[in-house]
Amino acid sequence: MGDKPIWEQIGSSFVQHYYQIFDADRTQLGAIYIDASCLTWEGQQFQGKAAIVEKLSSLPFQKIQHSITAQDHQPTPDSCILSMVVGQLKADDDQVLGFHQTFLLKSFQGAWVCTNEVFRLALHNI
Repeated sequence: MGDKPIWEQIGSSFVQHYYQIFDADRTQLGAIYIDASCLTWEGQQFQGKAAIVEKLSSLPFQKIQHSITAQDHQPTPDSCILSMVVGQLKADDDQVLGFHQTFLLKSFQGAWVCTNEVFRLALHNI
């Protein structure tokens, strides 16, 4: 991992941390957000740490498992990190579904936090 650019190391570590917490107990995700953070979840918008954690905690499943297929990270001109994740998830006994998720990470008070996040299931109308 040492030969990767720092933004890839930070982005990859964040993604691993995020999905470990989400899969184990998503009510504990509050530490990665700040009050100015924004989430768009399947087109619904939420702003602020409390609103985001409330949304994620109220999702209609008991257990979930994410499998990351690919992730890409880029530095931004304002010293943030843009991370794009593609993967699959399995919630409860539902079928496996693809998903796309994007994070904008910012260094805030000595830690990397998520200021912006967008999530969509990869559903297709056939």
